[in-house]
Amino acid sequence: MLRPESKTRARALQLLCAWELQDRAPLPDVASRTVRLCRGGGPQLLEQAEGLAGAVVQDVGTLDSLAADATENWRLDRLGVVERNILRIAIRELTDDTVLPDPSKSAKVVIDEAVQLAHWFGPVKSPGFVNGVLDRIARSLGRL
Repeated sequence: MLRPESKTRARALQLLCAWELQDRAPLPDVASRTVRLCRGGGPQLLEQAEGLAGAVVQDVGTLDSLAADATENWRLDRLGVVERNILRIAIRELTDDTVLPDPSKSAKVVIDEAVQLAHWFGPVKSPGFVNGVLDRIARSLGRL
């Protein structure tokens, strides 16, 4: 059985991928269309996922800049939509002090969850790539 936080991250990833593929349409519109396709989880899960996805959308420029700095020889626009949005979610959590009150423990959880999302939704090489990028970012932020 999945933890509620894992379900929230997975749903936020779905929302962000849909948001990006729909030319960055307003997130509430994307969420209302996406909820019809993704059943289960209930309204609380969707509300939490929308909150996380909304926080990512709000800071997307900063998050993309951090990701671009940590990826060697890769432009962010060359990454797949899944990997790009997994990185955005995890970087958002790594940079938000309200999400990570205990950086030494929580950063590992955030990275593990992102790697798990990459296993579920990304191609074969995604988990290793996501792990490497997030490890570099967490270390540069002093979270590891």
